[in-house]
Amino acid sequence: MKKTKLLLAIAAFSVSTSFFAKAELSPVQKHVQLAMKMEHRDATDTKRDHNRNPIAALEFFGLEQDMKVIEFAPGNGWYTKILAPVLQDKGELHLAYPEKWLAGFDPLLKKEGFKSTHKLPINLDWNNEERRYALGSLNFGMKDADMILNIREYHNFNLTDKNKLNKAAFDSLKPGGKYVIVDHTRRHMEPETKELGRREDPVQVILEVQAAGFILEDSSDMFFRPDDELRYEVGRKTVTGNTDRFSLVFKKPE
Repeated sequence: MKKTKLLLAIAAFSVSTSFFAKAELSPVQKHVQLAMKMEHRDATDTKRDHNRNPIAALEFFGLEQDMKVIEFAPGNGWYTKILAPVLQDKGELHLAYPEKWLAGFDPLLKKEGFKSTHKLPINLDWNNEERRYALGSLNFGMKDADMILNIREYHNFNLTDKNKLNKAAFDSLKPGGKYVIVDHTRRHMEPETKELGRREDPVQVILEVQAAGFILEDSSDMFFRPDDELRYEVGRKTVTGNTDRFSLVFKKPE
């Protein structure tokens, strides 16, 4: 009897695995997959693909090819290199970063796939003493954005600047527009310390973003990592590249 149950379980697993392996990708996912194979992405980019899973993540965020997207604080452009080719024919990508840091994107923006990617200079600087961003007055200069992506950057601000950022996001989105936040997880109600400075309490994030007028539309556990104990700095060898991250999609009311 036990052997029969085991065989049935193996068969069921095989069928489900085969189904997901053959599951049809959406049109956006197919374009993401193509962008991931383009020559402008190097080995540093591709080695993170498995952990960041952009094919699943961008589908969950609700990305469409005809969207006007603001990528806030794009860092070294890991997401930019995928988003730009996906959006270039029907949509727009705006990189919100200080002018001096945007200059580093000039070589990339000249490559194939970036004709609809634009610089969006903002008043932002880095405070070495506090090890966080310092945000000046913030206005994205538009009111018709479809999506704002804030990927692993929310933790870099104090509460005053978070409120400023959330308000600017709300003001720049069209009704029904999406505000996406992904960040490293901190245990709920655990105080911020130096060790936990790059982690966020997702419940607190939800409350802060809702206070700006947003509605929480969806959340995902796609980046749940059971072996991340939520107590170490995200750069430590025991967790780096394998941190537990929450993914939240907020909507501006229509």
